[in-house]
Amino acid sequence: MKQTIDPVQTSKQIQTFLKSTMLSARKKRVVIAVSGGIDSAVALTLLVKSLGAEQITPVFLPYCDQDMNHAKLIVKWNQIDLSQVIELNINPPVEELVKLRRINRLSLTKLDAIRLGNMMSRTRMILIYDLAKKLNALVCGTENKSEHQLGYFTRFGDGASDVEPLRHLYKTQVRLLAKYLKLPAVFLDKPPSAGLWINQTDEQELGFSYEVADQVLEQLVDQHKRATQIKVPGVSQALVRKVISQVKNQEFKQQVPYVVGG
Repeated sequence: MKQTIDPVQTSKQIQTFLKSTMLSARKKRVVIAVSGGIDSAVALTLLVKSLGAEQITPVFLPYCDQDMNHAKLIVKWNQIDLSQVIELNINPPVEELVKLRRINRLSLTKLDAIRLGNMMSRTRMILIYDLAKKLNALVCGTENKSEHQLGYFTRFGDGASDVEPLRHLYKTQVRLLAKYLKLPAVFLDKPPSAGLWINQTDEQELGFSYEVADQVLEQLVDQHKRATQIKVPGVSQALVRKVISQVKNQEFKQQVPYVVGG
């Protein structure tokens, strides 16, 4: 990517942003859903650096027997006492929604799998916002610019937050920041996943890698190039068009709700 980042300055900028946001919101505590992925690991680490471990409430929101070992790892790595962690398994409320909406688990269509994933994401949102209300805290999101521009998020689910420290950074830039912060190698090595179903990965579902997507997005979003002008060395134009199509097809997520005169 042409527009790289200075991880030292980026880290300082985000920490200053978090401190000033907390001050202006008159809040002293933050809750953050920690999944065990790189984005939540980086966001949690920057929260600790800017506010201190005592002010952070990490929340684990597994579905059924979802593995939370990497979430526990980054919490311990940041020297947060595990007694501060709140774990809520979302299986019971999600299963009630599955019954209510009559989703057949034995023969899930792609649409049903997406519906189920959205239910999981929105259930997590309900629980974490209820906890934030209880603790008089802000909800810290973990979305990056790549996911946001690609529309790879659930509206009113993982797209809901009070503060977003990483949304201005592409996924590849988040990885650079993770390296600078010296996060455990597992967070750099594991395939990005929203954890919506077994063996689900972002890049498999999208049909392209974040490395490719970010180079296209940089030209489309930051440089305001027309689709026909966008070229990525070593990448077919068909794949470039696929990234652009994903952006265009999910563009409505950036605009809703539609309002009169909007």
